[in-house]
Amino acid sequence: MGQFKTDQLVDRLEATAKARQATLDRFRARPAADDPAVLARQAERQALVQAREVRNNDREAARLAAEAEREAEALAAREREVAEVARQAAEKAERQIALAAEQKAARDARFAARKAKARR
Repeated sequence: MGQFKTDQLVDRLEATAKARQATLDRFRARPAADDPAVLARQAERQALVQAREVRNNDREAARLAAEAEREAEALAAREREVAEVARQAAEKAERQIALAAEQKAARDARFAARKAKARR
C-alpha cells in the first residue's frame, strides 16, 4: 500500500491560492481605460468596424444594382416577347385576309364560269 499523505489538502489549497493570486495579478496588470495603448486599440477596432460597414454597404449597393439590371433585362425580354406575339398575330391576320380574298376571287371566277357556260 502507498504511503498516506496528509499534506495533499494543504498542497491543493496552496495551488488554488496561487492560481487565484495569479489571476488577480493579471487583472491588476491590465492597462487602464484611458491608457494611450488601449485608446489606440479601440480606435483601430472602430476603424475596422467602419471599414467593414463601408464594404458591406458597397456590396449591398452592387447587389441591388445587379438585381435592378436583371429586372430591367427581364422586362425588356418580356416586352420583346409581347411585340413578337403581336407581330405574329398581325401577320396571321394579314394572311387570313389574303386567303379570304383569294378564296373569294376563286369562288367568283367559278361563279362567272358557270354563268358564262349557262349563257352559251
